[in-house]
Amino acid sequence: MPKMEQAFHLFDTYNKQDPSRIIWDGYQYPSEYFYAIQLYEWVKKLNPEASEPLLLASRCQHIGRWEINRKTYPEGRVGYLKWRNDLSGFHAQKATEILQSVGYDADIITRVKEIVLKKRLKTDAEVQTMENALCLVFLTFQYDDLIKKHTEEKMINILQKTWAKMSAEGRKMALSLAYSSAGQMLLNKALKDADQ
Repeated sequence: MPKMEQAFHLFDTYNKQDPSRIIWDGYQYPSEYFYAIQLYEWVKKLNPEASEPLLLASRCQHIGRWEINRKTYPEGRVGYLKWRNDLSGFHAQKATEILQSVGYDADIITRVKEIVLKKRLKTDAEVQTMENALCLVFLTFQYDDLIKKHTEEKMINILQKTWAKMSAEGRKMALSLAYSSAGQMLLNKALKDADQ
């Protein structure tokens, strides 16, 4: 089996351990496994010529995310940022261990880590592709659930931050998605406010 397929198998096997579940189109999946597959698919849509490190990174971007619980960190922005930073390091380390186990060389592993850690966002095209894909996964699969949990003001803020992370290509793809009526209304408001 080629190294990339071995790595995908190990990433997927790890993510299938996620105790949380998502139901999509009537089927139930371990959440992080499902999101990893969707992220991989979005990366391929955004860049049909995606490099091996980018494809590898897309499949392990949030590997084992459930193992570091947000509730173990203080509430508020400082606690949130510390949690996100620690998670990124954990994902990069876990990816490194798996990639080493299937025989990848240091150059490939370093590049995968750079993408997973989102180094040089906005100036590194592959990192930006990953960011676009992450935003599109959010808008496609998580956005409507979040609408039920937050105020309109909070959702508009989230959408504006999401929009700011994306490149023109990512935004164009986001505008082509089919949204619920509530989702479309909030997106329209967020973009209108952002233009002012």
